[in-house]
Amino acid sequence: MSDFEVVLIGDVVLPDRVIPGGFVAVREGKVALVGEGPAPAARVRHDFSGCYIMPGAIDGQTHSRSQAGQEDFLWSTRTAAAGGVTTIIDMPYDAGRLICNAERVQLKSAEAGQLARVDFGLFGTIYPNDGPLHIPAMVEAGVCAFKFSTFGTDPERFPRIPPYQLHDCFAEIARHGLVAGVHNENEEVIQHLLAQVRAAGVTDYRAHALSRPAYSEALAMTEIYELGAATGCRAHVVHCSIGRGYELCAAYRAQGYRATVESCLHYLTLSEEDDVSRLGGRAKINPPIRGRAEREALWRHLAAGNVTIVSTDHVSWSLDRKSSPNMLENASGANGLEVLVPLLLTQCRARGLSPTMLARVLAHNPAQLFSLAHRKGALAVGCDADIAVFKPDPHRYDGRESGHNFVTWSLYEGRQIDYRVAATWVRGTLVFDGKNVLAEPGFGQFVVPERVRPGAAPAAQNS
Repeated sequence: MSDFEVVLIGDVVLPDRVIPGGFVAVREGKVALVGEGPAPAARVRHDFSGCYIMPGAIDGQTHSRSQAGQEDFLWSTRTAAAGGVTTIIDMPYDAGRLICNAERVQLKSAEAGQLARVDFGLFGTIYPNDGPLHIPAMVEAGVCAFKFSTFGTDPERFPRIPPYQLHDCFAEIARHGLVAGVHNENEEVIQHLLAQVRAAGVTDYRAHALSRPAYSEALAMTEIYELGAATGCRAHVVHCSIGRGYELCAAYRAQGYRATVESCLHYLTLSEEDDVSRLGGRAKINPPIRGRAEREALWRHLAAGNVTIVSTDHVSWSLDRKSSPNMLENASGANGLEVLVPLLLTQCRARGLSPTMLARVLAHNPAQLFSLAHRKGALAVGCDADIAVFKPDPHRYDGRESGHNFVTWSLYEGRQIDYRVAATWVRGTLVFDGKNVLAEPGFGQFVVPERVRPGAAPAAQNS
């Protein structure tokens, strides 16, 4: 009798190729064999012929605790499991508790560990007056990255870190080989233009993009990458909405710097003209969702290999925080974990692009970026058996239908999606059966980065 516990049969999607009619075999929670031809025997055998078998996605940017009393990890990880996302990397800007020292990292990891249904990693950050003081202890506590912002959304929950402090923090992070992710908008430009927009009385959907133009992103990205160049730190831009930003990142990489850049689901699938105009405050996101021309530029960069990872920047604000007729008064951000992979698969199909691209930007590259590739991000022997299966099933998305989302609204309501998640495994355990999330709260594990020499720290590849 075979000692494989589970064998999955279907079209296996790897970063460099698809294996039609391939198989993945699992033993003791790890990928034990990947191949083509007749599948080996196993205690449990799943025939997913005609479906994509993909590495479970790693969402590199989620906000499970931005609003007190909302979804928390109990719901963000439930949504993730239903969407084929097997690891989330959660941001440090929690309501009422900035994750800016080791004690808070430890408290958050313990609390999340009691709630999470899929695995999770954590970002750390700093309180501005502390500078790099607490960075070494947060590294010891297990953070897989650090997050900063060049724009101050809130002085306590989401503060701006000025360039001289960013430099010192980058230098300290470089000693540990981790990545520094930065929110990329220029403070002075935005504050000036916000005042102009308010003075002009513009309050509809246009107000947001008018106050945060493309050049404010490009200026901030240059600052971020220059600080990385000066310190040797792995500088990562956490969400870029403009084609020019990907050109900047590619230029720094061509010069030998370990620069990386992230796109988001909303920038690739929505536009200001078609979607922000009708959704209003629900579609307020920083940086803004741009026009169709920028969206198409992002797809060209994705196809060219200039996008390191794609995330959701997921946050489930209550609808009252997203419904003001004054665009500028709404909270920024939206949920998307359940549709991340199915919607991107749909878009890739429509554009004639291979799903291998998604195996790279949703699994392989995030694992490299966050120093988790020793166990995550690949259908490769020895890695955690984090697997998601996607079956062809065209439908109109209804975020309330599944029951796996904390909020009942979605930017993607009514969108045509050609695939559904048929099943999700985390560490070889079935956590979603295509209808129900089976994982109990507390099943998810806190994942920490592989310790490496700073000079040898993995830098995610863009292709």
